[in-house]
Amino acid sequence: MLPATGSQRLYGQNAAADRRPQVTAAARTPTRPAAAPAAPGQAAPGGAASADFDSLIDLITSTVQADSWLENGTGEGEIQPFAINGVYVDAAGAVRLRPGASRSASLAAIRQAGAAGKTADPGDARVPSDLRYVSLVRLEAAIAARLARQGPLDPEMLTLAGLQRIRYILVYPDNRDLVLAGPAGDWTAIAGGGLVSAGAGRPIVRLDDLLALWRRQRSQRASAFGCSIVPRQAALAQVQDYLAASSARPIDAGARREWLEGLRRALGVQDVEYYNVDPASRIANLLFFADYHMKLIGMGLAEGVPGVSSYLAAVRVGPDGRPPAMSVLRWWFSMPQLVVDATAERDAFAVPQRCIEVLSENEMLAARGQRVHTGQSDDDNRRFAESFTKNFAAIADKYPFYGELERVFELALAISIIERQQLAEMAGWSPSLFLDDARLALPKGRAPRTVETVINHRVIGGRHVIAGVSGGVWLDGGTSAKVIGATGDAAAKLAAIKASPRTPLALPSNGHEHDMAWWWD
Repeated sequence: MLPATGSQRLYGQNAAADRRPQVTAAARTPTRPAAAPAAPGQAAPGGAASADFDSLIDLITSTVQADSWLENGTGEGEIQPFAINGVYVDAAGAVRLRPGASRSASLAAIRQAGAAGKTADPGDARVPSDLRYVSLVRLEAAIAARLARQGPLDPEMLTLAGLQRIRYILVYPDNRDLVLAGPAGDWTAIAGGGLVSAGAGRPIVRLDDLLALWRRQRSQRASAFGCSIVPRQAALAQVQDYLAASSARPIDAGARREWLEGLRRALGVQDVEYYNVDPASRIANLLFFADYHMKLIGMGLAEGVPGVSSYLAAVRVGPDGRPPAMSVLRWWFSMPQLVVDATAERDAFAVPQRCIEVLSENEMLAARGQRVHTGQSDDDNRRFAESFTKNFAAIADKYPFYGELERVFELALAISIIERQQLAEMAGWSPSLFLDDARLALPKGRAPRTVETVINHRVIGGRHVIAGVSGGVWLDGGTSAKVIGATGDAAAKLAAIKASPRTPLALPSNGHEHDMAWWWD
């Protein structure tokens, strides 16, 4: 925060210096960076393996307007035009076992429903279903069969049969099967490369995201991943010097724009860093994009929704007529405290419906640009974070990439459950093609490496110029989810869902006689 008279103060949403995420945006452009980063869902350079996911690009480019998709002659595609940034994810440590008994019968019933009996062709994946079962074991086999025939992947494969979210994870040791289940239906592509449900327009579960997260988990054995936009310490020191030099006299209204531009130049370019995630992956781009846009909303540079006003608009002078003391603000996406219901046998799990929130912290800016944690958040800072969390569904309806971020969190949690509970091993399955980047390569894009600082301001009390400089985020879901035994009605429901219908055997699907059925309602 920068009061124009006397002591100027900087409120920048800058994350901690200890490799935690941070944010910036593009100079003077309210909703886009100066050079738009490559957006999620980009194609990889040519090649036999990567060509398999060209069907994903075809699915997107055939359904969005031509001017939102650029073929740039490099073998890569570029989906435009949304901009976002920094998230830290820790989902593996989010699962802890706790004994219990009540919801277990419901989970067991859900599981039993999945095994009870459907022997017909699964039909059209675009037809809505309240509960669709997707066999990961059979999907991998079906994709392997397609690759052996050098055939393209069906849209159904790329969208997990239109699965809109993961509600349940079910394992069937007798059938050697591992199944994801949830609502499903028709889908469409939107500008920016997102795949959303045709009815509600909410992002759906994507095969490329599932594989990217699973491969990351298996290859790195690191629970945490994310990205950070980091202000350079030397630049923060320059900001301090700039404020000290300009605080000797009031800033005239006519000089305000020049003064703000000088402040922006002092902070300059900020670096984008990635942790335990491929910077060129769609996941990394999505993390970057979503956080970036959240900061723009907080600074009043992008439109929010009713109930979510910018932090800058909320700042007030204190009873003494002074603005808040100089500090550095952090906002970050995180997993809230979650309960994952499970059967006593640990063969059915209910994934929580909401696994994302925004948290906040005020940091001190010490000598020569060093940032110091306080563990505290002032009222205005905390209020913005809480309002964003409370209205997340409305924000995701307005900006679908937030829904994509939620699907990534959900997938990360689901994979964490699968790995920590050793569900693939319980099913007698060792995924191979799904984890093989050489045989089934995922699309790659160009990773953003630097971004320009953006700045916004307002005048309060008729004499203080309050300036916000964009900063970063930190997401840590490592201790947020506990697996417990379900009880009562919840247990009965889960048992029923698992019990019916029975997994289909080798049945024709989608007109390809060699394909086996891998999903059913």
